[in-house]
Amino acid sequence: MSAPGRQFNDAVTRFWTLAAPIYDLPFLQRWVYLPVQDEVVAALRAHGARRIADIACGTGIMATRIQADLNPDEIYGVDMSDGMLEQAKARTDRVRWLKGPAEKLPFDDGALDAVVSTSAFHFFDQPAALREFHRVLAPGGLAAVGTISPPMPAVLRRLSSGSSAPAGNPSPEQLRTMFADAGFVVADQRRVQRPLWTRGVWDLLTLATRP
Repeated sequence: MSAPGRQFNDAVTRFWTLAAPIYDLPFLQRWVYLPVQDEVVAALRAHGARRIADIACGTGIMATRIQADLNPDEIYGVDMSDGMLEQAKARTDRVRWLKGPAEKLPFDDGALDAVVSTSAFHFFDQPAALREFHRVLAPGGLAAVGTISPPMPAVLRRLSSGSSAPAGNPSPEQLRTMFADAGFVVADQRRVQRPLWTRGVWDLLTLATRP
């Protein structure tokens, strides 16, 4: 990652360390984050993953839910923010909480059956993070990534499709290309179903497997 990118990531990490208490507010979780988490848990259940990591886990709500709902053999929550991880550790000791960036995960090659990340992909060096997701997954492993991806008019979509560096919120087409470049096969990509009054969040779920 370039120095400016690392400086940006450091600034984001400092912000979320301070903002961690706000992140846990029930209305924010229910309206913004819960719909995509519901779909990710359903995808993990269908896949049968037993070794799972939640990347940019925040205060641990998603990883804790995965542990409670699916009872996997191994469940990890990974985040760069000390403030987020402190709250996650207070939530449960049945998840292993680890500090690290999405672009350099603290796992051996092929160590996991599934990697998930929701509402954080725009903070990553995206191609580097996807290559790292691919590295830590066993063959047949699942990557489930929820992103903020607002629809664009056709003319803007055509202009952005020629860019070699996707924006922080890439289009569905750019996401599929990045997944393919990292070695994944995209199995499904769809808009997250959510209540009418929250549809302005425009989140997109991409499900891909490592061959």
